[in-house]
Amino acid sequence: MSQADPADFRRAVVVEALRRCPLFAGLPPTELQQVADTCSLKRYAKGEHLFHEGQPSEGFFVIQQGAVAVYRLGPAGREQVIHTFHAGESFAEATLTMPQGMPVNARALAPTQVVLVRGGSFIELIRRQPELALRVIGSLSQRMRVLVEQIEDLTLKDVETRLLHWLLKRCPEPDAAEPCEIPIPGTKRQLAAELGTVSETFSRTLARLQKLELIRSHPRSITVLSPAKLQAVLRQRLGD
Repeated sequence: MSQADPADFRRAVVVEALRRCPLFAGLPPTELQQVADTCSLKRYAKGEHLFHEGQPSEGFFVIQQGAVAVYRLGPAGREQVIHTFHAGESFAEATLTMPQGMPVNARALAPTQVVLVRGGSFIELIRRQPELALRVIGSLSQRMRVLVEQIEDLTLKDVETRLLHWLLKRCPEPDAAEPCEIPIPGTKRQLAAELGTVSETFSRTLARLQKLELIRSHPRSITVLSPAKLQAVLRQRLGD
């Protein structure tokens, strides 16, 4: 019985990861294979950096498994998490034409495997297949909308209101009265950073929301006891 070729196995993993990514969803198999030819698989341990701010860009990434936090350091050295990416998502597409290097840092929040889509090869492929450029533009537009919402959260709301908003966005049925359990990506410390605060303030906020009987906090998740009630409180806070 012949053994499977490791190169064929890696290629199959790359193709499947690309197929699951919205950026490449629906791409014909032959074109998907052409994209896969520009890629390589990379593994990172929890806490290991994929890249640092200012580092030259090799290309962009598609997460096959695990999670990655993209962040910047403030003047006092405090981390500000810009976004946390999970399996099936792509990031760093904007660096394809960014000669000044990576504008952020990226760190694995868990054992993580990513597909690196190499920039030079992918740009050559775009020249032959302009539809790929439209897909990248669409992905960047979606990312821009998320960042605009995040900026609004950070500038217009206090920590408690930001957390309420974060929870409600993740409730499949925000008008439901039944409890909804929301997994926490990474750790509570990382979620605190994503919400623009520190662990101590985040813990006090969780305790306050529990006292109001809006949530129940667990080590790896938060249960919204009634999404409808939480939504009403959030609307009151925002003056809707």
